[in-house]
Amino acid sequence: MKLTLYTDYSLRVLIYLASKKEQERSNIQEIANAYQISKNHLMKVTHELGKMGIIETVRGRNGGIRLAKRPEEINIGAIVRKTEEDFHLVECFDPENNQCVITPVCGLKHVLHKALEAYFIVLDDYTLKDLVKNPFDLQSLFGMSTKDER
Repeated sequence: MKLTLYTDYSLRVLIYLASKKEQERSNIQEIANAYQISKNHLMKVTHELGKMGIIETVRGRNGGIRLAKRPEEINIGAIVRKTEEDFHLVECFDPENNQCVITPVCGLKHVLHKALEAYFIVLDDYTLKDLVKNPFDLQSLFGMSTKDER
């Protein structure tokens, strides 16, 4: 299974924000520069993360974005479920568009369903805090100042 860029960027935004001091705001350009990715893509991602209540967005001169919840409250499995369009690993997972002639007797779909369940069991075991074990390492990679302690 391959995650979409949308999900990848969503997770990257959350990792970036979790590496910052609590309540410290960032902006989309800052995050785009840190990852060397498109600001336009991140605008859509941050808008949706804001609508989901995962990040807080504040407009204006002193605005920016920050986590709306503590990193330990943000489950990775839940984020992936909310940001991916579908989990149709194979054609038969999509009942509306399934044209596979062996669907009624196929054993592969059951194996793939179990694999997908296992995938989410693993993701559900992790929070954003687990992904940001040492924020100072991330900050140095992002070119952030690490003088002040978190």
